[in-house]
Amino acid sequence: MPSSAPSSPPSRSPWRALRHRGMRWWSLANFVSNAGTWMQLTVQNLLVLQITGSAAATGLSMSVQAAPALLISVFGGAAVDRWPRRLTAAVSQALLGAIAFTTAVLVALDRLDLTSLMVLAAVTGVIATVDGPACALLGNDLVPAADLPSAIGVGALVHQAGRLTGAALAGVAVGFLGTAAAYAANGVSFLFVACVIPFLRPVRGAAARAEAGGKPSRRPAAEPGMSVREGLAFFARRPRLLALAGVTGISAVFGRNYQLTLAVLVTGPLAGGAGSFGTVSTVLAAGGIVGAVLGARLRRPSVRLVGTLAAAGGLLQVVAGVAPSMAVLLVMVAPMAVVESVSDTAGTAVLQTDPPAHLRGRVLGVWGSVGTVWSLGGPPVLGLLMELAGARGALVTGGLLIAAAIGAGHLLHGRRGPVPVTVRTDHVQAPAQPTLTPAA
Repeated sequence: MPSSAPSSPPSRSPWRALRHRGMRWWSLANFVSNAGTWMQLTVQNLLVLQITGSAAATGLSMSVQAAPALLISVFGGAAVDRWPRRLTAAVSQALLGAIAFTTAVLVALDRLDLTSLMVLAAVTGVIATVDGPACALLGNDLVPAADLPSAIGVGALVHQAGRLTGAALAGVAVGFLGTAAAYAANGVSFLFVACVIPFLRPVRGAAARAEAGGKPSRRPAAEPGMSVREGLAFFARRPRLLALAGVTGISAVFGRNYQLTLAVLVTGPLAGGAGSFGTVSTVLAAGGIVGAVLGARLRRPSVRLVGTLAAAGGLLQVVAGVAPSMAVLLVMVAPMAVVESVSDTAGTAVLQTDPPAHLRGRVLGVWGSVGTVWSLGGPPVLGLLMELAGARGALVTGGLLIAAAIGAGHLLHGRRGPVPVTVRTDHVQAPAQPTLTPAA
């Protein structure tokens, strides 16, 4: 007899994504990859300082690796939409592994100089513009749309676990085998992911198309450029995505750089030391883990939810900015981290499911470029604000700006109706439909 599944309430378990075999393997692969990445990151800046003796060169190497995301992410996203997704992700992971192995050999032979370091950083950044959206959308294919928040939450937990494991293993590896071992281990982790990808199978009814990009179309040769413009145009005309970008942007600039603002607050007005800030960082990490679990329980994330959580985080940041003692600060830091993590999970789910399947790579490419602007421009802006207003003033002002901007946006949205926009599927012009639903 057929089961009575339709009468059963849908699962809200944060682990429901792991019911799918492909997601279990993907989570294991991501854990290994994150551990390898954090092994490398743990020693990378020290290696650059050792080679160049210059803090400026260290910053330059990070900027060189980030620059491709700012300039060519839209092209990387277009490539992901055009090429088979599993093949694209496997090749990009293998190439990143080859770069890690190359760096390990150069370090072991004492042949890594500033020029080769910058070249390797730039090539890594270019490959990452394709690898990021390819891997993100590949993960979407492994679960039904209803389980996507769970998959994103599980991914956040895997990231944190890999970070802790990688940082711990880095000290052991470097202590016994040398700095090159961290790069070699990262190379192995990339190859492990590349070997797992061919065995992953999309689930029936997955949110994204089964083999990303679908079959090659018979459009004119100029299509790659048109594809990029199509993604940019869709993003620019999609109020939900613009609202999400606005909420995420103002939060990233004025509310997410806690390693900077809270470090100055703890060591300055609160007269704490490195140990006190370590405690704050631990509470932030724990709150992030709790938030990832709560975010994984979501079933229908919306931009409105992202904005509400971001505004709440801004108000909590205001209270943290006037905290009279470390105890009060720790009480406020925990919920700040929780709401930030849930907001991130909800925002990522909206970003990866709102665009039509054939445009998702390009939309993620646009998002990568926009996000790079925030990551590069946010710290200097916040640093200037701290110079003018101090740590407390920066936290209070930033939190008020976040809450006020989101509140103003909500009021403006309430005064205008939904705007019709024509969304083209692969080859068919779909009728215009409102882009903002009641859940937006």
